[in-house]
Amino acid sequence: MSNIIDLLVNKSIKVLSHYKDKRDRDSYIKGIRMSYLKLSDKKKLSKEQEEEIQMYYTNLLGHKIPLDWHQYFFARTGYYSKYYIPTSEYKTDIVGRLNVYPLKRAYTDKNVTDLILPMAHQPRIILKNMNGYFYIDGKAVTRQEAFEACRDLGDVILKPSLSSRGNGVRILHIENGMTNVNNKSLDDVFDEYISDYQIQELVRQHKDMSKLNPSSINTIRVLTYRMEMDIVILYSVIRIGRKGKDIDNESAGGISTIINKDGTLGRYAYGSPGFDKLEYTDVGIKLNGYKIPSYKKTLEKVKEYHLQLPFFKLIAWDIAIDEDGEPTLIEFNMTPDLSQSAYGPAFGEYTEIILKDAMSRKNTWSRIFESSMWKHNDNYKNRFDL
Repeated sequence: MSNIIDLLVNKSIKVLSHYKDKRDRDSYIKGIRMSYLKLSDKKKLSKEQEEEIQMYYTNLLGHKIPLDWHQYFFARTGYYSKYYIPTSEYKTDIVGRLNVYPLKRAYTDKNVTDLILPMAHQPRIILKNMNGYFYIDGKAVTRQEAFEACRDLGDVILKPSLSSRGNGVRILHIENGMTNVNNKSLDDVFDEYISDYQIQELVRQHKDMSKLNPSSINTIRVLTYRMEMDIVILYSVIRIGRKGKDIDNESAGGISTIINKDGTLGRYAYGSPGFDKLEYTDVGIKLNGYKIPSYKKTLEKVKEYHLQLPFFKLIAWDIAIDEDGEPTLIEFNMTPDLSQSAYGPAFGEYTEIILKDAMSRKNTWSRIFESSMWKHNDNYKNRFDL
């Protein structure tokens, strides 16, 4: 009897997962089509280009793909390639094969990054809140003790530990128990954020990183892929905040451009769909040829870090460069958005190798797991309108 129940449950999960995957694919396609409509130059793929793309992906994935991403990036950047990765395939059928998805949440909790990668240079965490409990330097403390430890910190970073895309991240000034957020007390902020967040020291970034936009911590985003004992750098881009903004994420209006192998920036930066490509930052710094400090050292560090995470073959790293030129790990992500406007095809010359590797593995990504285990995250993401 139990075998029959297990069979029915497993079959139901597969049916529901298939439905959710289709719904997600449709949502991604709708999103990229809306982005395409915002472009000023709506360039179209030729029939020959469409046939080349479909032949390539059919051989690798066993089916045709939506051409919307190839058309969008071709129209936006003027660069055609059959190697662009469609988000509809990447999110639902590629990254979940390369990475063991059920472990993702535990590993990307920012409150455990210092435990998982103790060798990494990271901003000092002053206070952690994990599942509603407060910790200082690994020791459990009361809410009052947490308040007293933070009541006169001055400028710090307040960051949710389970969210992404800069959601809820802010520079917080705390003086005598009061904050710069709408005249709220630190106690009010604790109440607003509820649980799963941290207060950390503010990174003092390198002067050459600050010049790009002084109001935000501008970070290097590196995408790495593990091939046995080798870590391959797939691409690097820099993410730059807009004038007056605290964070550099594209979701907050930030822009990004390629970092060349010699550590210099590319000619154009791209932001949200519909925005024109830019040659200068908001504060007037020309991008083309601008030298990024400690770039070679940054690549060495992320290779070292990736080897410590054996369950994940594809990882994106966000690295700041501090005032002493030291690469500083801000966070890492196992299901990152791909920077294909700024860089080009995300997997580049390794596209065929990576897709063959992915298709040889089981897909561990489950919308059932995601929507049930982390249903509370819908509320979590909406906590931070202070």
